[in-house]
Order: sequence, then structure tokens, then C-alpha cells
Amino acid sequence: MGILSMVEDRPTPKAVYNWRVYILAAVASLASCMIGYDSAFIGGTIALDSFQSEFKFEDRSESEQDLLSANIVSLYQAGAFFGALFAYPVGHFFGRKIGLLATAVVFTLGAGLMLGTRGDRSFGILYAGRVLAGIGVGAGSNITPIYISELSPPAIRGRLVGVYELGWQVGGLVGFWINYGVDTTMKPSHEQWIIPFAIQIIPSGILLIGSLFLRESPRWLLQQGRREQAIKNLKWIRQLPAEDLYMIEEINGIDLALEEQKAAVGLGFWEPFKAAGTNKVVMYRLFLGSALFFWQNGSGINAINYYSPIVFKSIGVRGTNSSLFTTGIFGVVKTVVTFIWLLYLIDRVGRRFLLLIGAVGGSICLWIVGAYIKIAQPEENSSGSLDGGGIAAIFFFYLWTVFYTPSWNGTPWVVNSEMFDPSMRSLAQACAAASNWLWNFLISRFTPQMFTKMGYGVYFFFASLMILSVVFVYFLIPETKGIPLESMDQLFEVKPVWDAHSKILAKLRDEEANFRHDMKTGGEDEEVATGLHIEGSKNPKGTADV
Repeated sequence: MGILSMVEDRPTPKAVYNWRVYILAAVASLASCMIGYDSAFIGGTIALDSFQSEFKFEDRSESEQDLLSANIVSLYQAGAFFGALFAYPVGHFFGRKIGLLATAVVFTLGAGLMLGTRGDRSFGILYAGRVLAGIGVGAGSNITPIYISELSPPAIRGRLVGVYELGWQVGGLVGFWINYGVDTTMKPSHEQWIIPFAIQIIPSGILLIGSLFLRESPRWLLQQGRREQAIKNLKWIRQLPAEDLYMIEEINGIDLALEEQKAAVGLGFWEPFKAAGTNKVVMYRLFLGSALFFWQNGSGINAINYYSPIVFKSIGVRGTNSSLFTTGIFGVVKTVVTFIWLLYLIDRVGRRFLLLIGAVGGSICLWIVGAYIKIAQPEENSSGSLDGGGIAAIFFFYLWTVFYTPSWNGTPWVVNSEMFDPSMRSLAQACAAASNWLWNFLISRFTPQMFTKMGYGVYFFFASLMILSVVFVYFLIPETKGIPLESMDQLFEVKPVWDAHSKILAKLRDEEANFRHDMKTGGEDEEVATGLHIEGSKNPKGTADV
């Protein structure tokens, strides 16, 4: 089977896998490009001699320098936490398209504020810009995966939501190498460190323009009762006529899911909150989705992303330029592995197995790196060059990247985008995104102090958390690969979780075969299907038709 082979839940016309669905995903994923760029450039930029000289870091104590660095980085995550929550009412009342437009506007305003930062002023304007930009990307981290998952065919949903992760990695790759570029080609100056800040506006500007041309999510339009527009958009996205059997099945499935959720939860703004507080099943799934981001951040990824010069210094890499170059290679490895994850692993290997393998392999690598630092104490090496053990430690650090990137880096976003019912999806994604930014904030806020106080123990700490995540995934997270969004309730009802995927997929195929048999033999289903009014009229019984 080819690298782009797909496992389908039902026979699917080739027209469904068209360029339009990929373009929509790519434009929406510019929001993650903004996130990835910031996570990569900020740590290296504040480590530049020009930045530290302009803000007189040499006159401050080590603890003061740690505090300033932590504040500059972590205020962004604090803003993102609230942005993820604010995105829920925006996405509910105004839709996914308006939500993405608002994301771009707010982020661009924040990035513009940062450009007003100078050494003869306080850090206030930089802090304000970081918070505002954080609100923008927090909203984008909520809305983008929802939007992509709602327009994706099940067989390539993981791949399309993975485009969101790819945007993150491309942004990160650019961010890592921008720092290396300005450090090697420019003399220390205000312009040297302000250029990386200015480049943030490029992806946000493209998203601002591109979001004007996005098609609104058909699922959201159906939930709002805008049936004619929903079918029009779905026809455009799928490149199929409304009378096609695939279209009839998809719209029937959405209708059925909405009716079930209307009866069980309700479709209003406050109903998901009530369900979350009173329905144990909903509360449990919210816990699973949010907990995935605790384990993701427990891998140590954001400590490495935001403070990569500190990380490589602890292994024995000397000099700002050397640290930035090594960090740039880290970005290259992440991006290359993300392509493999996107094109093959996520929809062929699946979500659950990737999380398990990534946690085990990543943990082993961190134990080895930590053990090297404890034994060799490379920071006390005055020669400035890596010995054989140091080179081996760098190798295992990059091997950790290979394990982490195709597993915990993007897979939690994929799982969260597809494991909830339509009426709960926006609130659930808000909770998941807020959870991500909460743990992201805590890690970024205290990483400098952790390295100062714990040394090699930081690696052992994150390695231990990765091992514990194996237990969580094995016993609690079912495989969601190829399961339609409308069948997620059934999936999470099957116990044990490691058998749930195969049982539900078999059930769906049986139902599909029965439906098509009834259509061919002129059964009741055919009469219902052929009697539907695509224009959105009501049938004699008063219920909405396809």
C-alpha cells in the first residue's frame, strides 16, 4: 500500500479527497504557524547579546535574569489560556470563520505592540504585546482543529488536522533559523533582535487575508439552522452534487447526531456547561482530553522549545551561535518527522499506538541524557568542545525528538478535535486548549529556575512523567482513527478500550452494507432517502429533511 493509502469507514468517492479541503486546512493552520514561530524564536532572541546588552542584563543578578526571561516567555502563554476560553463564545455564536479572522486581528495587534519595545523604556509594552498576541493564538488553538475536523472526511481527518501541527513545525523551523541568521550575519544592534519580532506579522497577515475567503463549517451551519448554506458549502468542499449517496449519508449522519445531542445535551450556549457539570460521561471525556495536554507538556517539549539555548548549554554546547545552530538542527528534525507523521503515521498507525511508542522511547532517551549530565558534568568542561559522551548525549536528544514529534507533539490535538459530539466540541476544545496553555505557562514560567536548581534532575523529572503517560493512554484512550465524528459516543462506550476501535469499525461496516442493500432492494430506507428535499423544506411530519 502507498504512503498516502487510507482506511475508509465506507466507500468514498475520489472527488471527496480534493485540493479544496487541503487548502482550507492549510489557511486555517496559519494560526499554528504563528504559535510555532513564537515558541522557537523567543528563547533564542532574548539570548542574543544585542537584546541582553540593550536591556542591561549584565547589571542584574542570575535570579533577576531568570525572572525577566520567564516573564517575557510566559505572559504569552497566560494570554493564550484566556484566549482559548474566549474563543468558545466566538466560535459558538459567530462561527469558525469569524473566529479565525478575530484570531489574526488580535495577534497582529499584539505583534505590532512588541515592535515598539526599546531599551530606554520599561518592559511594559513588550509584556502587553505578548499578552495580546497570546490571546490571539489561544483562540486559534481552539478554533482551528475544530474547523478542520468538521470539514474533513474520516479517512484523512488525522492527516488534515495534522496540517495544523505541520504549520506549528514550519513556523518553529523558521523561528529557530531566523535567530541563527541574524546572529551570524548582523552586528549586535537594536535591529538584530527586533527583526525576529517583526517576522511574526507575516503569518498573521496571511491568515487575516486568507480567512476572508474560507468557507464556513457545514456542521456549524446545520447546528445554527442555516441548512441551505450548509449544503451549499458541503457541495463545494466535497465537489459532489447534493443528490450523491455519499452526501445524503453524510448529511443524514450530521442530522442524526444533532438530534441525539439536542435530546441528550441541547444545542444552546449554556447546555454544554450544564452537561459537563451533571453528565458523568461528558465530564469524564473532558478530563481525558484536558489530561492529554498535561502529559504532552510533561514530556518537557516546551522547556526545550522556549529555552533551547539553556538546554544545549546544560549538555555542553558553548557559545550563543553554537547553541542557536544546534537548536536549528532540532527544528529541522522536528519538521522532517512531522511530514512523516502527517503523510503516513497518523492515519495508518493510528493515535493510540503512536502515543504509547513515543512515551516509552522518549523517556529512555531523557534518562540517558540526564545520566550523562550527572556523570560527566559538562558545564564544568572548560575546553568548550564536546567529547564523545557529549556527542552521544546530543544524539539521544535528537532521538528523543524523533520519538516525541510523531506522537505527543500533534496527536493530542487530533484526538481532541474528533472525540466529542458536535454540541460539545467547541467547549471541549476550549477546555483542551486552555489546559495546554495552562501547563505550557507553568513549564515556561519555571524552566529557568528548574535548570538553575535541579540541573540534570530536570531530565529525570520529564522522563518519569513520560513513563507515567503510558499507563494513562493504555487504559483510558481508545483508538479514534477512521471513526466518524458522529460515532464517537459508541466508541467510548466499548470496554476494554484497546478493543473499542475494531468493534465499532466492524459495526459501522455492517450498518453501511445493510443501508446499501436496502437502497438496492427498494426498502424503506430508499423511500426515505428519495423523498428528501435538498432545499431544506419540511416533510409532512414537520421534521427537517436533507
